Amino acid sequence: MILAASILSADFGCLAQEVQRAERGGAGVIHVDVMDGHFVPNITVGPLVVEAVRRATGLPIDVHLMIEQADRYIEAFANAGASWISVHVEAVTHLQRTVARLRELGVRPGVVLNPATPLTALEEILPELDYTLLMTVNPGFAGQSFMADVMPKLRRIAEVKRRQGLDMLIEVDGGVSVKTAPTVATNGGEVLVAGSAVFCADDPATAVGAIRDAAEGARL
Repeated sequence: MILAASILSADFGCLAQEVQRAERGGAGVIHVDVMDGHFVPNITVGPLVVEAVRRATGLPIDVHLMIEQADRYIEAFANAGASWISVHVEAVTHLQRTVARLRELGVRPGVVLNPATPLTALEEILPELDYTLLMTVNPGFAGQSFMADVMPKLRRIAEVKRRQGLDMLIEVDGGVSVKTAPTVATNGGEVLVAGSAVFCADDPATAVGAIRDAAEGARL
């Protein structure tokens, strides 16, 4: 299990220290949510923050683009230090072209499915992806409640991965905590994105370890 610590809920006044606390706790990835106020009803960060995170850690940086016309910005985020970049099906016109461009830039390409986006939207592109990100909240804000009714879709994509022998990680984002991590893990999630449950805790490092332990314990 990989814990991706989402900085959306971190204290940006001491961002480097927050990232390093999560790393000490066993986070395997740092997750950066990028929102433009158009594709989702919130505005967050840009490439300069990714550059700051890159200076603070050697961990992979997973950039989740919740923005319109995502194609226009992928090079800027790759140059800023992103290791993984995911785009929403609804936010790009030619999905295969975007995925191919991400790989040309040396970035691991991923595609995001919102709760209401069907798995069939990815059928033709799955073999070209390094990861798929399933949202278990509607994107836009931190601290939302976990949507358990996405679990059947998670099980389906895990089965497709197994059946086709795909070399692809399954990432889950939204409401992940000690309480919900076992559910995600037992239904096929492999990368768990946690923000509020990590950075709103008294000790982010301890919170990271607790979430990972809960997920890994459920899969034993």
